[in-house]
Amino acid sequence: MRIREATPKDITAISDLIRPLAEKYIASQFSAEGARNLLSSIEPDAIQEYFNSGFKYHVAEQNGVVVGVVAVRDHMHLYHLFVADKFRGQGLARKLWQVARDACRDAGNIGEYTVNSSSFAVDMYRKFGFVEMGPPRTRNGVTAVPMKLIEPA
Repeated sequence: MRIREATPKDITAISDLIRPLAEKYIASQFSAEGARNLLSSIEPDAIQEYFNSGFKYHVAEQNGVVVGVVAVRDHMHLYHLFVADKFRGQGLARKLWQVARDACRDAGNIGEYTVNSSSFAVDMYRKFGFVEMGPPRTRNGVTAVPMKLIEPA
């Protein structure tokens, strides 16, 4: 298993990994409008825009295939964290988060991070040290739980 910084060449592979996972674990909980909005936000064109906007992506590869991805905006907001079903429960999400967090620290983050978690992932983020910052919020039919992590300096 290798974790590396993603490049624009990875955009289609990232979308191909995220889409079925989002359909299975997240979109099914939303209205039709919310599901459409979520899924359109992970199409290759949307991910290209995230790259263009400065999001930092890292991917985990197994035999040259992308099996995990993490993305962070502004060196502080965890945006995507997905792991292929075959690799769940093996600590890969935590490893991806650690790589992303280290990159944020290297870019000047002092140890404060946010995420808008799906209800499916709240427990995982709690294990990483994130806490809920309020009730779930719905925007454009997409519901997320705002969470924050403040690490000691």
